[in-house]
Amino acid sequence: MNILVTGACGQLGTEIRLASGADSNRYVFTDVSNAEGAEIIYLDITNIDAIRLICESEQIDVIINCAAYTNVDRAEDDQQMADLLNHKAAANLAAVAAERGASLIHISTDYVFQGNIPLPCREDWPTNPLGVYGITKLQGEKAIQDSGCKYILIRTAWLYSPFGKNFVKTMRELTSTRPEIKVVSDQVGTPTYAADLAAVILHIIRTGQLSKTGIYHYSNEGVCSWYDFARAIRDLSGGTAEVFPCTTDEFPSKVRRPHYSVLDKTKIKSTFSVKVPHWYDSLRRCIERF
Repeated sequence: MNILVTGACGQLGTEIRLASGADSNRYVFTDVSNAEGAEIIYLDITNIDAIRLICESEQIDVIINCAAYTNVDRAEDDQQMADLLNHKAAANLAAVAAERGASLIHISTDYVFQGNIPLPCREDWPTNPLGVYGITKLQGEKAIQDSGCKYILIRTAWLYSPFGKNFVKTMRELTSTRPEIKVVSDQVGTPTYAADLAAVILHIIRTGQLSKTGIYHYSNEGVCSWYDFARAIRDLSGGTAEVFPCTTDEFPSKVRRPHYSVLDKTKIKSTFSVKVPHWYDSLRRCIERF
């Protein structure tokens, strides 16, 4: 099969590039930026004609959409661009997939939920996003569902990797250069190692399970707060800073974040026969790569 990957220079896209090397399928990696030493084709996914052209010329059978507007705070002031990338671009990819009879694997977020119920969020729960980022990601989900394409939509949370900007890299820096830091302890969820999510996506493709259309949740196993996560990052990285807990109210933000965004992984595990590592074990594997 010929597989198009968007957002190939981001965290998840990079991990898919690294994991696809031994794959018998052919991958076409695209982005609006480039990565040093990587073969990345320029593709603006807000331009549906550009998507049609590359999908036709490369005879694409599967699209993996890793591209998104992910700056949660900036989205509040940049609603037009957040909507363009998270909603309209997703609709473009879905429309082209439907035209071609191709499958679309799309990455969404825990931010489509309000996060006010202390139970793992299931795929069939009502959505109620708190800010522009979550709203635009949810609109993207609905556009895909309405397109008539074959889709697998995976919601994830707290994504990190050795690449790009993320919480792990920030905490490694802060806990090694500052005497003390404060991290919120009243927002609870589960981190997701991008390499683990990439492995699941490639497993679905390699095992011929693209016909299992629907919404799925994926993060690592376990539950922690951002404070717990930060302490683990410090300990595994050899940092020396004291890490103190604080409340969300101590860090005013333009957008409210879900207080409890643990995702229920039962459906993805049973449907695709995948095992999900615990977040601490995956964090250790990630930090070893640094």
